[in-house]
Amino acid sequence: MIVADQPVRIVAHDPAWAGRFGEQRDRLMAILGDLLAGAVEHIGSTAVAGLPAKPVVDILAPVHSLDTARGALPALAEDGWLDWPDDPAGHYRLWLLRPHPAARTHHLHVIAHGDPHAGALLAFRDALRADADLRERYAQLKRRVAAAHRDNRNAYTNAKTAFIEQALRAVGVDPPSRDLLAE
Repeated sequence: MIVADQPVRIVAHDPAWAGRFGEQRDRLMAILGDLLAGAVEHIGSTAVAGLPAKPVVDILAPVHSLDTARGALPALAEDGWLDWPDDPAGHYRLWLLRPHPAARTHHLHVIAHGDPHAGALLAFRDALRADADLRERYAQLKRRVAAAHRDNRNAYTNAKTAFIEQALRAVGVDPPSRDLLAE
């Protein structure tokens, strides 16, 4: 699959994102079953009430083993998930999207339970949920970098990295690497 570089578009928070997550969570739990090592989680900006976001629901599926989880790729594909085998972060995750690269509605991050990347995704989400000032500063940053990098998702993501790393350190979490949050 070739992942199209969709324009970066930030929209107001939509309460329906929680329902869209819930629908996929239940499907993913049925598909991944015993491979899961914990709860399937809604992550990223769509998981934070009041935070503007790209209208793409990010999902974390923590698994016992990333290598074993690769065996579920055919079942995920049958359910409409498209795998990105050339993901530069493929050493620690499987990354999938639906329904197709040019019009994404969901991203799926399959990461081994206990991997620092999974912990960072959850810690950043939780920090945003808990701190209105942090949430507002992040919203302002997202709007600013989206306007500056409308046609370059990588640049948009990279422009947020220092903020995310600082927020994680503030809650006692060491950022695992520069490819921290690909949202």
